[in-house]
Amino acid sequence: MPQPNTPSTPGPYARAAEPGPHEPIHTSADGLLAGLVDIPVKDGVIPAYRAVPAEPGAYPLVLVVQEIFGLHEHIEDVVRRFAKRGYLAIAPALYARLGDPAQAGSIDQVMQNFVYKTPDTQVLADLDATLAWADQHHPFSGQRPVGITGFCWGGRATWLYAAHQPRVRAGVAWYGRLEGKTSEITPRQPADVAAELKAPVLGLYGGKDTGIPLDTVERMQAALAREGKGSEIHVYPDAPHAFFADYRPSYHPAEARDGWTRTLDWFQRHGMKP
Repeated sequence: MPQPNTPSTPGPYARAAEPGPHEPIHTSADGLLAGLVDIPVKDGVIPAYRAVPAEPGAYPLVLVVQEIFGLHEHIEDVVRRFAKRGYLAIAPALYARLGDPAQAGSIDQVMQNFVYKTPDTQVLADLDATLAWADQHHPFSGQRPVGITGFCWGGRATWLYAAHQPRVRAGVAWYGRLEGKTSEITPRQPADVAAELKAPVLGLYGGKDTGIPLDTVERMQAALAREGKGSEIHVYPDAPHAFFADYRPSYHPAEARDGWTRTLDWFQRHGMKP
C-alpha cells in the first residue's frame, strides 16, 4: 500500500467543484492555534487541519469530516468556525494515501480515484486515530466530550462513526447518503446502523437533493423514531445537495445559517458545551 502523504499546504478549493456566485466565508485564524498536524495511523501518518483557541484550556473535540473533495479551504474554514466557538476541531485528510483530491479535474475523477478506493473501515480507524491524537496533544481533565459532523461523503461517515465509537456524544450529518449498494469498501450504509447509534445524530437534508431521494430520508426518519434514542432529521424543502457549501452554486445562505445554528445547539444540548 502506498504510504500516506506528509502534510503539505492544500489548494484553496477543490478544482472539481464548480465555483458559485457567492463570496465564500473566510474565518480568521486570529486568536486560534490553527494549521496542519501529523496524525499517526496504522500504516504511517496522515495530515489533518486542527484549530483550537490559542489560550490553553479544556475544549470539547469536534471531528469534521470532509466532503468528497477532501480537505481543502472550505473544510478548513469550518474547522476554524468551530474553534471560534470554543471547540478543538480537527479535520483529517481521509484520502491522503491516494493523493490530493482537490487537484482532480472532475467529480468523476474524485469518485473513481478516491471515493471508490477508500474503505469505510479505514475511515473509521483514521477518525479513531485523530481522537487519540487529540487526547495526547490536548489533555482534558476527565474523558473528553467528542462530537462529529460531516458533509456529503462526510455526512454518511458521520452516521457510521456514531454507530462505531462509544465516546461520541453527538453527531450532525449534513446531506449524507443513507442507502445504497454495499461492497467490500462500503459493507454497510447508515440505514443499516440506525439501531446501533451510540449517540444522537441530527441529520440535515435538502428536499430538492437529486442525489439523495426523499423517500430514503423518510425511511431513515421512521427507523430513528422506532429506535427512540433521540436522533432526528430536519429537511429543508427548497434546499439542494451541498446547501452549506458557500463556495459552490448549491449554497443556500438561509438554510446554511439555520443548519449551523442547529448544529451548535445540538452539540450543546448533548454534552458538548464549550
